[in-house]
Amino acid sequence: MPGPIADLSYRNYTGLLEPPLWRWWVIAKMTMRTSIKKKGFWALAVLSAYWYVFLGVIFYFIETLGSGAGVALSPVLAKIVWRDQFLNGFNLSQLFLFVLALLIGVGTISNDSRAHALLVYLSKPCTKADYLIGKWVAIFLILAAVGAVPTFLFYGYCALSYSRYGFFTSEPFLVAKLIEMVMLPAAFHASVCLGVSSLFNQGRLAGAAYAGIYFMTGAFVLMMRAVYAVDTSLNGRRHLPQTAIHMIGTLTYASVNGLENALAKIVLDTDGSGLVPGGRGAGAVVPAPDGLPFGIVYVAICAICLLIAWSRIRAVEVVGR
Repeated sequence: MPGPIADLSYRNYTGLLEPPLWRWWVIAKMTMRTSIKKKGFWALAVLSAYWYVFLGVIFYFIETLGSGAGVALSPVLAKIVWRDQFLNGFNLSQLFLFVLALLIGVGTISNDSRAHALLVYLSKPCTKADYLIGKWVAIFLILAAVGAVPTFLFYGYCALSYSRYGFFTSEPFLVAKLIEMVMLPAAFHASVCLGVSSLFNQGRLAGAAYAGIYFMTGAFVLMMRAVYAVDTSLNGRRHLPQTAIHMIGTLTYASVNGLENALAKIVLDTDGSGLVPGGRGAGAVVPAPDGLPFGIVYVAICAICLLIAWSRIRAVEVVGR
């Protein structure tokens, strides 16, 4: 008669065997699972969509009131530049996306280094490339999803409700542009977060450093925008020379948020407009910058941050005499 205790002798593993190519995906999955469980994650993700919700409500009431008045097409909705509404929603969500990057990404390497987890991560057969790619992909996918979900829900709402206002005919390639628009800040934050995180052994210090960069450059950009807006007389003429205005306009994008705003304008091929639906805004709307210089700056910053992270990732700390 067999005993009640199960046989615990050695058994051969009969499960699935993944190829070594996917070692980075294991790290990415574990990082994503940990990230979405952090306090405040879902609240920030929902808050990042507030402007799209506001626009949806405003558009609904504008069309409802127009239909009630016997108007075939609402004159307000007929004047809307649809790509500008997505640009405004994108810009107003960037602060929440940045806070999410601080929450889930900026302490990724520093906290692992402090806990000596790199000794485990970088043990064979896992390599530095597997570790870095896994961490980058985790941050990128989360931030891209947070940006993409409200954007494309709003796109679907507009496509179903406002096609007669030229939503498709005026923006035939908008989907491809929106995909690129939401991917660019996600890739930027993922790269910079890893670079900054690798320089510290505490996530709080890394977060403070990235926040300092974000808000200090943001304050500089606010000053440049103020100068750009003030330099407009009542009759719409500029006081400063055209070269100075062009330089000031370029400097209005010299921040983390400004760079992302510039790239979004370049991708959407628009200068933007005011937040009021149907309005074109005043002279304070800064034209889109040249695409090539800002693309080079974007790629250079991401590459430098990833190279810093690559050089700083190591299983043991080397202490000099």
